[in-house]
Amino acid sequence: MRKPGKTYFASDFHLGVDGQLSSREREQKIVRWLDFIKADADAIYLVGDVFDFWYEYRKVVPRGHVRLLAKLAEYTDSGIPVHIFTGNHDMWMFGYLEEEIGVKLYKSPIEKQIGNKMFFLGHGDGLGPGDHGYKFIKKVFANRINQWLFAVIHPNLGIKLMQLSSKKSRESEMEAPEFLGPDKEWLIQFCEKKIKDSDIDYFIFGHRHLPIEHTLSNGRSIYINTGDWIKHFSFARFDGHALELLKFDK
Repeated sequence: MRKPGKTYFASDFHLGVDGQLSSREREQKIVRWLDFIKADADAIYLVGDVFDFWYEYRKVVPRGHVRLLAKLAEYTDSGIPVHIFTGNHDMWMFGYLEEEIGVKLYKSPIEKQIGNKMFFLGHGDGLGPGDHGYKFIKKVFANRINQWLFAVIHPNLGIKLMQLSSKKSRESEMEAPEFLGPDKEWLIQFCEKKIKDSDIDYFIFGHRHLPIEHTLSNGRSIYINTGDWIKHFSFARFDGHALELLKFDK
């Protein structure tokens, strides 16, 4: 019988755009990481922006990423659950990955008990105070009528337009890579408000592109940001008792 394993969390692969590594090289490194952890993985949570852009037309999906998709299918086929959260770059996931790959898709944050700990999981975009411009844009993109109107555009043009928009958004996000302190990190402010009426042990987000581990004001709850794979190649691992923030340097 297989021993109880570990739960892994990662985010912000942004496949489709180059970083320290090309998108292809980064995808190959992600697949090596998935091979490395598979022996003791009970579940994988990818908390947003797996792709730098993703839109599912009824008969068309963006080209590429076949190595990652095949590896995730290998996970689900072997009985290891894969959970994917939409991010601000790939919010237009609908049913393809669930139907073809077998993943579980989430469009909003969730609370979930893993072992004897309670987790709050999500990408992190649009949470906390401020950022009203982005919150407005997110509502526009989430609108079903707007999604239908975009679907009318030919995929060659539509995907090109959204790739340009995605690049502009990513450049804006990368302007503040430093830790701003608990009073200015809006995800920490969100967590502090949440623990006033919820018994959460771990908050896990992406979106920030910076690995962060911060103990909240109650002295018990912990906020973890999984960082990214453009620069940091970082992830979190929960062994049933404690959670670690790690980097993949193999």
